[in-house]
Amino acid sequence: MPRFYVSQALIPGATVDLPEAVAHHLHVVRQQPGAALTLFNGEGGQYRASLAEIGKRRASALVEAFEEVEAEAPYPVTLAQGLPEGSKMDWIVEKAVELGVAGIQPLAAQRSVVRLSGERAEKRQAHWQGVIVAASEQSGRNRLARLHPLADVQPWLATSSEGPRILLSPRATQSLAAWARATPAQAATLLVGPEGGFTPQEEEAAIAAGALSLSMGPRVLRTETAGLAALAILAGAWGAI
Repeated sequence: MPRFYVSQALIPGATVDLPEAVAHHLHVVRQQPGAALTLFNGEGGQYRASLAEIGKRRASALVEAFEEVEAEAPYPVTLAQGLPEGSKMDWIVEKAVELGVAGIQPLAAQRSVVRLSGERAEKRQAHWQGVIVAASEQSGRNRLARLHPLADVQPWLATSSEGPRILLSPRATQSLAAWARATPAQAATLLVGPEGGFTPQEEEAAIAAGALSLSMGPRVLRTETAGLAALAILAGAWGAI
């Protein structure tokens, strides 16, 4: 059944206008009035609905019933990702949402090739938010991962966080998998560097700020692989798969 995010209150018995992009999609796939839909607004649970009206750029749906369905991990994990080049961040955000990440923190690191500021940064943030919505629709999640504003590594390290910060580093001597097996499920933040990783100075600053330095094993993973593999490791160890 098609699932769509609607950023408004959903009340059984009410008719709601669907976003223009959703209306366009329904028109392209030739959905007809009466077609069954699932709607969610990010506040938890989902709603059975049916298509009421459909046009090229406008559609509405009748909200029928609330369903208390959740697909969230029992612990919130934030992925603090050093900005990679090209469209890799889109891939990382999409797959991280599919794996259940609760928050995404883009980081401007010393080795980040991409530099964003001002209007360009705002456009990328809006684009990543769209990726989060689409991935949530596809993966069955009814709550949106929180997208934090882009931050420089050093100032961000001085801010507080819920749970431990885990610096993923090939130079670490303890493995993430071993740590996760010996640690109860809890909130955590994964720190992943851009291409080339964090600089030694950034790693030292993270450790000085209290981050745990943990390894992903003997192989060096690409930036677009490391965070996703770490999320899967935590899910396997802490029971979210």
